[in-house]
Amino acid sequence: MTYEFTPRGVCSQKMLIEVEDGVVREVKVIGGCNGNLQGISALVKGMKVDDVIARLDGIRCGMKPTSCPDQLARALKEISK
Repeated sequence: MTYEFTPRGVCSQKMLIEVEDGVVREVKVIGGCNGNLQGISALVKGMKVDDVIARLDGIRCGMKPTSCPDQLARALKEISK
């Protein structure tokens, strides 16, 4: 199933996340640092949702209290409820 998440406090504007049987199948991010977010999307593809959350949760961007990877972890937490 594909989920739409609106990140807060970061440059990216929208995340489209496809999860199937607890595994991330696809992540597309609109806005933000295109190259970095493509890299993150490629790295998490095929990973278990819980493993992605464990790796990305709490990552900060400069002085911001969050980051695009952290927002992805937050989205996955919402999805896995």
